[in-house]
Amino acid sequence: MALARNIRGSTKKVQLVVDTVRGKRVEDAVNILRVLPSPQALKVLKVVKSAAANAENNFQMDPARLRIVKAAAEAGPTLRRMRARARGRANMIRKPTCHIRVVVAEEED
Repeated sequence: MALARNIRGSTKKVQLVVDTVRGKRVEDAVNILRVLPSPQALKVLKVVKSAAANAENNFQMDPARLRIVKAAAEAGPTLRRMRARARGRANMIRKPTCHIRVVVAEEED
């Protein structure tokens, strides 16, 4: 498993990328994420590679047989900033963050 917390980006945008790789083999997911045009794909790619490395080094799993069994993007804290407006007023600017979780497991033969 790998978890990236407080990643800048909307949960909905990251979830679109995560949905494309859920259930796929890690090798296939890495290839797909490398060519996706979304900037969020690189963030998800980093978490997928980390989950694969954790499985290989901590649990002695075969990296060629790894499959993504769970992948999710959950809402994180929102950064709030102020922007000056006319007549002494201010508007709130919300900068969303999310948590990306990827779980891998070995395929059964």
